Amino acid sequence: MIGGIYTNQCCPICGRKFKDDGKKGLYCSIHPEYGATKFFVRFKGGIFRRFSDYESAHRFLTGLRYKYDEGSFDIRDYRKDNPLGFENLALQWLEVKRKEVKSASYRNLENHIGRAIRAWGQINIKRLGYAEIEDFLFAQKIEGADRSVSSKTRANVKSTLHAFWMWLRKRRILTPAQMPEFPEVPFELGYRNVVDKETQTAVIEEVRNISHHINPKIWIGIKWLATYISIRPGELLNIKEGDFDLNLGVAFIAHPKEKKPKTVPLIEEDVELLRSLPRGLPDLFFFRHVSGVSGAKAGQRFGEKYFYKWWKRACDNLGVEGVDLYGGTRHSSARALRKFRSPEEIKRATMHSTNKAFERYFQIELEDVRQIYGETKEAAPKLHHNLEQPSKSKVLRLHE
Repeated sequence: MIGGIYTNQCCPICGRKFKDDGKKGLYCSIHPEYGATKFFVRFKGGIFRRFSDYESAHRFLTGLRYKYDEGSFDIRDYRKDNPLGFENLALQWLEVKRKEVKSASYRNLENHIGRAIRAWGQINIKRLGYAEIEDFLFAQKIEGADRSVSSKTRANVKSTLHAFWMWLRKRRILTPAQMPEFPEVPFELGYRNVVDKETQTAVIEEVRNISHHINPKIWIGIKWLATYISIRPGELLNIKEGDFDLNLGVAFIAHPKEKKPKTVPLIEEDVELLRSLPRGLPDLFFFRHVSGVSGAKAGQRFGEKYFYKWWKRACDNLGVEGVDLYGGTRHSSARALRKFRSPEEIKRATMHSTNKAFERYFQIELEDVRQIYGETKEAAPKLHHNLEQPSKSKVLRLHE
């Protein structure tokens, strides 16, 4: 039979090695009144384990033989470096993701996996199944508070864990049969406040009134977020001088959230606006501070919340409450376009999903999407600097 129980002890009378009787322990064949008190098991693959009693050693060996005969024996389960420990594997996966995703996305993954590490530690990955994952997900609480996380956060954690387990399968650390099922985690997106086009235009005009003398690109950035509904605030901030092709009339978004470069056609008004501005070196961020701004270094890129700060200031001046930058620009514009375009056309303009036709018929699609972006401007009333304050009743609730 494979493997056995052994000892380094010998008979104190004759010096013979103790032998396993297969029932009660290891004894001297000549002097059976003398037996071993310390034991170790050796098994196929270099498994070595010490025991202080025979019963424990016998159970361990029997288990190994059973798994070997059954075909489920895995030497990794018994290695001292614990290659199948959840924490070991999770940290390996995070190192892979660190090189693949943006820093903000990585922080979310690290947070989700960190929660799981604290819950499961070095437990063997094969011992984690549907029940353990479900219990973990529904036990999650807001850090530093005694309240459960939102259903959306719970779903995000589940998505991270599922991606981790898929990586284990692709790396052949686990077989398809060893992949656990994942529980359903239903969630509802919250509601985001939006405004009608008249109110949006009034806020953008107010941004221009209060910021143009400081840096006209503050107004330009917020105006573009309301016009080019395919561009997210973070993507806009990362646009560089060299990302514009004014002959073609487009902006190139090099590293969007979708992990695939996209080309955004510019309306003629903005192409001319860009031509009128002093241009910097190609590697400079387009949305950058100028000299004389308190707390900012000239040439430094706008911060993550810079547009939001000016948007809120303009909203406060006009009495518009509860509308954030994202809802007041991108979401409000997409909603207003329903008067002009079908939902499918608007979806194409937001570039939420890969559009093969856009890539195949580049010039035709550019003009089509450019026209849609132009209509985000046509949908707005003509406003002037002496605008009356828009009604607060124009703030609407839109499902995210």
